[in-house]
Amino acid sequence: MECGGGQSKAVPLLDKPAGASAAQTLGNIIVSVVGTGVLGLPFALRIAGWLAGSLGVIIAGLGTYYCMLLLVECREKLASVEDSANRKTYGDLGYGCMGRTGRYLTESVILVAQCGGSVAYLVFVGQNLSSILNGYGFSVASCIFLLVPIEIGLSWIGSLSALAPFSVFASVCNLLAMLFVVKEDIQQAFEGEFSFSDRTAVTSSIGGLPFAGGVAVFCFEGFGMTLALEGSMRDKTSFPRLLGLALTGITLVYVLFGFAGYMAYGDQTRDSVTLNLPRNWSAVVIQIGLCLGLIFTFPIMLHPINEIIEGKLAKVKWFQKAHDNNNEYSTTRIGKFAIYMTRAMVVIQLAVLASCVPGFAVFASLVGSTVCALISFVLPATFHLALLGSSLKLWRRTLDFSILLCGMLFAAYGTYNAMVGV
Repeated sequence: MECGGGQSKAVPLLDKPAGASAAQTLGNIIVSVVGTGVLGLPFALRIAGWLAGSLGVIIAGLGTYYCMLLLVECREKLASVEDSANRKTYGDLGYGCMGRTGRYLTESVILVAQCGGSVAYLVFVGQNLSSILNGYGFSVASCIFLLVPIEIGLSWIGSLSALAPFSVFASVCNLLAMLFVVKEDIQQAFEGEFSFSDRTAVTSSIGGLPFAGGVAVFCFEGFGMTLALEGSMRDKTSFPRLLGLALTGITLVYVLFGFAGYMAYGDQTRDSVTLNLPRNWSAVVIQIGLCLGLIFTFPIMLHPINEIIEGKLAKVKWFQKAHDNNNEYSTTRIGKFAIYMTRAMVVIQLAVLASCVPGFAVFASLVGSTVCALISFVLPATFHLALLGSSLKLWRRTLDFSILLCGMLFAAYGTYNAMVGV
């Protein structure tokens, strides 16, 4: 998710042995963070105004950087007081900070975030396929349900490594779409088809600001990959510098792209800017490429969901009897059938939810305002205060409390705002 949506995004270089170079880690960070949510930024700037929206993206980037470093600090603190060799995931860190409650809370939020990111993927693909097939009577909902058999089949694939190249392919299509929008903006600027004074700097509606903030938070995916990224480095002391460099560049690109998209299309900017692209072959190829990339990376988004569900299923007695304990990788036909059916039901339920979503950017703002805000800001600040609160300087405790409070308020108001509309 994307945050959500991006918690389990494929990071091709991360599969290499521990000891990644600075260049490899920089590439991993970029692939982990940047996702399809960026294509909703021009619409977010239309809602909030180009100045207010840009500031929201910058604040989200700064907050993400600071809170990612909080997670690293928490793991280092745990390492100094216990054997934390197994503290490799966000859930492990939650357990180390708050026991079973911390693990349950963290994994529950991540599960909801992954579901939200998966639904956002389906909505995005459905909207763009409906746009491509315009005139043939295919609604967004019908396009989403057409994907269900394909996604069920892909979810049954045993190895995610076979799908990793499609993650890179989707990222390349994202980049091409962004470049295409920028080209359109420059072309319209030279043709004199818009006036800068016609573009709103700050919205008069207070609801537009948290809406854009939710989309901005959604765009900074891969927060759950922080510990894995830092742990994979050969020289871990350089991680803060590399992370700062990567997020600075990503934030700058986000601001420029959102600004360019809003300048190009103004009040006609759609919730996914790809829907504004002209109906020519090059634009259609980009849209098809984006859709194909997301279709094949959708099972990667589902992986953490399936892991959690199948982990619970493994504790059920009838499933344990159906499982061959002599070989943990071998299951009977009943066991395999149960796994296949649960994965199919997950896809179907997510498709039903996606068919009810009014628009990509609206849903991205809702997910960003709720679970992404909790994962990215509230939980890191909470863990940091729980582990190091008594040893922190006053200004750091104040900053952590401020992030915690603002994150909670943002989640509450952002949810209300996204639900009732702006």
